[in-house]
Amino acid sequence: MGDTLMKIVLVNKFHYRKGGSETYCFTLAESLMNRGHEVVYFAMEDEKNFPCEHSKYFVSNVDYNNGGALNKAKAALKIIYSKESKDKMTQLIQTEKPDLAIFNLVHRQITLSIVDALSKYNIPIMFVMHDLICACPNYTMLSGGMLCEKCLGKHFINCVKNKCVKNSTIKSAIAMFEADFYQFRKTYNNIDTYITPSGFYKKKLDEACFTKSSIIHMKNPLPIDTVYELPQKVGNYILFFGRLSQEKGILTLIEAMKKVKNDDELWILGNGPQREELEQFIAGNGLSTKVKLLGFMIGAELKSIVAESKAVVLPSEWYENGPYSVMEAMSKGRPVIAANIGGLPEMVEDGVSGYVFESKNANDLSDKLNKLLALDEENYMRMSKAAIEKAKADFNPDNYVDFIIDQYNKIILKRGK
Repeated sequence: MGDTLMKIVLVNKFHYRKGGSETYCFTLAESLMNRGHEVVYFAMEDEKNFPCEHSKYFVSNVDYNNGGALNKAKAALKIIYSKESKDKMTQLIQTEKPDLAIFNLVHRQITLSIVDALSKYNIPIMFVMHDLICACPNYTMLSGGMLCEKCLGKHFINCVKNKCVKNSTIKSAIAMFEADFYQFRKTYNNIDTYITPSGFYKKKLDEACFTKSSIIHMKNPLPIDTVYELPQKVGNYILFFGRLSQEKGILTLIEAMKKVKNDDELWILGNGPQREELEQFIAGNGLSTKVKLLGFMIGAELKSIVAESKAVVLPSEWYENGPYSVMEAMSKGRPVIAANIGGLPEMVEDGVSGYVFESKNANDLSDKLNKLLALDEENYMRMSKAAIEKAKADFNPDNYVDFIIDQYNKIILKRGK
């Protein structure tokens, strides 16, 4: 049975590969177009953007970190409700006549002013929750680098009390005002369906009681050109790749490497605010031959290192959602060792496609590392194949498009059209 072909506007503040939400956005676009649907992009102007025929609709780049007090005040209002975004979205609707809008990252730069434009023309809206901003003005449920749920249930004043946004009272106050503003206007009720990549995020957003609309869990898709294959060779290293920051749990991982019995190394790829601290910790603990900080890598070089690693480790100490690093590693048959926090344990079958350990527990992590490194070739290969099969089953882009179409039909049915 063929799809009823649609024109879908994909909304995401960045139109270049910046992180997981952009990987998702471009993956969804390719998957939709592969099935004959038409995609229109709505984003923010940026010199890093990919060329796009829809860039005439893109909104001005908002920077509220620079300028004097008056400029900052104007920018603050603009990041809560942007008339420009609403007007540009109205132009897009009038010209392109989309059937559906799918939101990704929209707060602060694009703003939810576009909900008003879409609602006026009765266009259904789905919102893919890549973060927790509807429940937490800081969007990460982190305060001072530690897990925090004080704002859950619309208690947003805690964001200001704890200076959660960049340790700034002003920025935290703006974030609180934004959260209260959307609650006051009942904006979140005007979005038809929320989609969470992890069951954990669904649970947290349900607890937040921020909307009367349905919140549904569906794992993110991998790109349609993903090649599911075991690598020709496996290197003698465990791999972490990502942002070098406190909540990623990298210090716990390095600590765990002290008790790893064999000669396998830990390779750390990425940059971030914790790099200097990690360098000092590695040197101070005599781990320079065992732990390598290799900097930031992208593209073919990164893919090759992931594909030839013995395993990929996510030692996170915050509420991860459904990271593409896990998905990409599994598609190459790499076992994943993940902390039991956020959406991570939903992605890894303990003892089957990898191992799950207690977040922040270096001893438990070293036990799991030793367990994996002690596997004989037959059992290691069984784990590698299980990772590939799980990736194929859980992250299928065709199934994801079916899901989007099904949700769209449910919205239309509910509206009584």
